[in-house]
Amino acid sequence: MIVRPFGERWRAPYACDPHGSRGRLFPEAVSPTRSEFQRDRDRIIHSSAFRRLKHKTQVFVYHEGDHFRTRLTHTIEVSQIARALARSLGLDEDLAEALALSHDLGHTPFGHTGEDTLDECMAGFGGFDHNAQALRVVTRLERRYAEYDGLNLTWETLEGLVKHNGPLLDAGGQPTLRYAARGVPLAILEYNAQQDLELATHAGGEAQAAAIADDIAYDAHDIDDGLRAGLFGIEELREVPFLEGLLAEIDARYPALDLSRRIHELTRRVITRFVEDVVAEGDRRIAALSPQTAVDIRQAGDTMVCFSNAMKEADASIKRFLYAHMYRHPDVMRVRAQADDVLRDLFRRFKAEPNLMPEEWQADLPRDDEPRLARRVADYIAGMTDRYAILEHRRLFDVTPDLR
Repeated sequence: MIVRPFGERWRAPYACDPHGSRGRLFPEAVSPTRSEFQRDRDRIIHSSAFRRLKHKTQVFVYHEGDHFRTRLTHTIEVSQIARALARSLGLDEDLAEALALSHDLGHTPFGHTGEDTLDECMAGFGGFDHNAQALRVVTRLERRYAEYDGLNLTWETLEGLVKHNGPLLDAGGQPTLRYAARGVPLAILEYNAQQDLELATHAGGEAQAAAIADDIAYDAHDIDDGLRAGLFGIEELREVPFLEGLLAEIDARYPALDLSRRIHELTRRVITRFVEDVVAEGDRRIAALSPQTAVDIRQAGDTMVCFSNAMKEADASIKRFLYAHMYRHPDVMRVRAQADDVLRDLFRRFKAEPNLMPEEWQADLPRDDEPRLARRVADYIAGMTDRYAILEHRRLFDVTPDLR
């Protein structure tokens, strides 16, 4: 293996190169011990927002069990898979890791329920989007450094954070993907005016690796968590052909395996098959494109790091199963409804009485600027952990749901 400065591994010509980074919004001296992307990764890990992921819901609220994934443990699993993909495909591992570690920094308490609730509360003020919120976190809301707000991450990390799911604008400048109906969030457009993130192109290969790693991780661990929570049985998974095939392999090789080990054998095979497929499909697409620079990857017009068509269907079938049997399970929906009530109550109360927020959240907040007030309240609530949101609700209201 070729050893590079700062302990970096070999990178293909089409990988993002930290030595050729487009830089930071606020220029800084080069570190003598770490590459630019290693510094980004470290800043993310040491941020307050990253620590708070420990007590933010993935699917199950923190007090429902110690062994279910939280937003933090999910993020760590995504990071491991992203690094594995990056190493296999010749991409920069440190950038892929930084993007995986930062991809959920904008998530609210109580998982996607919180995002949906805040989006509705903010309907008249630009809405709420967790990708845009992640950008706000790393460029504005983290206040740790003497010379600037945010983490002052490199262009490549910010670009990947914003565009890991694909371009936000088409060639004509019109919003794409889920922003087609409502437009690109203002937070992204405002930052883009300061530092052009090229919203009409794909992100680099490292961001693509982090995005597909996210899909792989939550397919596998939501199967694991759902089984261990008793929301569905392992035999029910046979209705998904891909999973039925894996279960048949396990049963043929280990006919008397106990349930706990059987579950683990299944989830590890899900990850392995998906990773192997992404590497093979990525190799095929990269060979066909023959990119010589990271710019070639961005301008390819299609994703380079992705599933084959067969695995896209396997991924989609797992998600359909989980949606029906887990995300819409009556027990999960009951907790979601309670969480929705908690966050709506908090939003209304803080918006009506902003003096109830901590002093730093009231600073420089004109009371006659309703959109700015609403965004400040949303920022405050979005940064809460599950348990802090519950504690704040108990402080302000006579009755608080127990979310069980």
